[in-house]
Amino acid sequence: MRQKWSRLPILAGLLGLAGLAAAQSPTVSLKLTGTHQVTVAKEQDVYVIHTTGGDPYLFSEALEKDLAPDERVLTFDYFAPKYLDHLQVFFGPPIAENFAANSELGIREGWTSHSIRIPSNLGHWGKKGDLLRFDFGRNAGYQVRIRNIHFRKLNDAEIKREAEHAELKAREAAQVHQLQQYLQTDFPAKVRQVTVNGEQVIVSGELPKAEKGLFLAEIEMQDDLYALTAFQHLTPIPEEARQFALALDRYRTVAGGRYDRLLSKWAIVRQKGASYEVLSHGRNADEITCTTRFDEEPLRGKKGIGGFFASRNAPVGDVDSLGITSVTVNMWITQMMRSEPSDNHIPFEYNGKTYYALRSWVEGMDRTLQFCAGKKLIVSSIILIEKTSSCADKEIGRIFEHPDCDPSGIYSMANMTSAEGVEYYAAAIDFLAKRYNTNDNRYGRIHHWIVHNEVDAGWVWTNMGEKHPQLFMDTYHKSMRLIHNIARQYNPYSKAFISLTHFWAWTEDKHFYHSDELLDMLLTYSKREGDFEWAIAHHPYPQSLFEPKSWQDDKAEFHMKTPIISFKNIEVLDAWVKQPATMFQGKTRRTVFLSEQGPNSKDYSPQNLQEQAASMAYVWKKMDVLDGIDAFQFHNWIDNRGEGGLRIGLRRFPDDAEDPLGKKPVWYVFRDIGTPREETGTAFAKKIIEITDWNEVIYKGPIPAAP
Repeated sequence: MRQKWSRLPILAGLLGLAGLAAAQSPTVSLKLTGTHQVTVAKEQDVYVIHTTGGDPYLFSEALEKDLAPDERVLTFDYFAPKYLDHLQVFFGPPIAENFAANSELGIREGWTSHSIRIPSNLGHWGKKGDLLRFDFGRNAGYQVRIRNIHFRKLNDAEIKREAEHAELKAREAAQVHQLQQYLQTDFPAKVRQVTVNGEQVIVSGELPKAEKGLFLAEIEMQDDLYALTAFQHLTPIPEEARQFALALDRYRTVAGGRYDRLLSKWAIVRQKGASYEVLSHGRNADEITCTTRFDEEPLRGKKGIGGFFASRNAPVGDVDSLGITSVTVNMWITQMMRSEPSDNHIPFEYNGKTYYALRSWVEGMDRTLQFCAGKKLIVSSIILIEKTSSCADKEIGRIFEHPDCDPSGIYSMANMTSAEGVEYYAAAIDFLAKRYNTNDNRYGRIHHWIVHNEVDAGWVWTNMGEKHPQLFMDTYHKSMRLIHNIARQYNPYSKAFISLTHFWAWTEDKHFYHSDELLDMLLTYSKREGDFEWAIAHHPYPQSLFEPKSWQDDKAEFHMKTPIISFKNIEVLDAWVKQPATMFQGKTRRTVFLSEQGPNSKDYSPQNLQEQAASMAYVWKKMDVLDGIDAFQFHNWIDNRGEGGLRIGLRRFPDDAEDPLGKKPVWYVFRDIGTPREETGTAFAKKIIEITDWNEVIYKGPIPAAP
């Protein structure tokens, strides 16, 4: 997004990309001299590039050897907090327009691979001595970091995508039409309630009239109701009934085990010859019997930490010193799951089948969650799915990765397209939800579930290829539902959160979705297929990830169609969740966690450290008076070298030469807010923000629907 992230969840992806690129060749080096309106420096293996004028370009060193005939793809990893609408690569000599390829660089606040095909008319290019020129748009002020520049062959996914592109687009256009028609239709019949207890699923509904040939159809998660004309599992509806309630066994026997109908949705269909006509929307579980007995643990305050972990070297004393009441914990379930038994794996059962979890992963998570339980911290688990290329267990990667996941993404959408993918995903979530929600709390607790990461920037963080937003949300809704239904068996208070960037009704990256539109789609699913108590994990970074002075954000406006929601206009999100139309069942405000954000310190100079600290004081003063915002998990806890030059932590780099892990001024501000020290601890920030009273930063006007 436009601001982003730096986050511990990125680390596994970084390691995977670096390892992949290191094995590829031939490599390309950039020249540090002879540039035009651009500066370039090299930090270890990373080129740091800043444009300084309207015609910025630089050259590569000449190729040291010929390319192989099939090495026709130029690839590099990059990190950029801002969109570049025009990247032009010249394949010279000579430097001429007919020897160039045009591309763009999306916002990537985590290291991402980008590829450019050598134009087909340049079959001669690629000899020893040839070189490249990179032109970075038409404006000063663009920043990008690039590494691992090399040439490679087309991979299998690219070959397949090129061959099937037209057919795939036509098929997806038909799917979008069918899906939108299904969601917009007011069907004559209704499934009103689905209740799941220990042994049964009880489905009730109503019909416009009593008639023959009506059935209750079961739809499993990997199937798309809007596209089905035949159903494997049908239960006759009594012919004389206009209203019905059918009790079905919760579990069905399947090969090698059983299927849990907790994960199904239910629709009314009419038989028409050899096919069936859908007469209602599908409905998911409304009520789920919980197997545990414990009281709800309320939030004790708004202050939290994002990407928390409890290890020997972590400064966990910050939990007490800062008054922390909540944390997010990153859970790469593809790192946990294993496809085969081993002495290093923990076997566990799900629906009569045996699965395996990596023992060291589980024991490490136990330590973190036991620590959190001891401190009474509310824990939100961030569920992340690595691409197969990043997985230690490639079979697990194959099962979990969405089949349309593009290599450009850092993480994948869950594979909700096959029975096997759904089954393994459900097994992993069931293992975690059961282990970390026992009555005696022996392993610690997961209270809530953040479903994947920044899904409006799904191309980067939850990739399932280039998809229409409606198709993307259809799959994401299934993923949310799977987690919600399973988690509610073990914790009746747990919630599934949708994760969003600060982009709201606008984005400058063509691959991204609009957050407000995704939320509207999610509300439509709740209306049509049964509401559930989903919540929002929003990331209102400042407009520029590098610039902490959010009060200067010019795209943060005070209406429901604001381009972004940042620290400056967080009141818009507060107003959005207080609308009756957005509430759970029209009555209960949805929970909002600001689950990942932190102002940046451009470096460790006194001025930049003070501006970072002032930004924290600024957003706290605005947020603390908003009862629609429940928690603020500061991210990142500690500055991280893998975050593209960002320093958004409360503490310095662990390997900082001057003060390793040192507390930055923002650490002290975060400590003081919400305590009797708040006024004295934040007073310095008024001069930086150019105000005399904190009331000046609090927006008190209306939040209209449009500007």
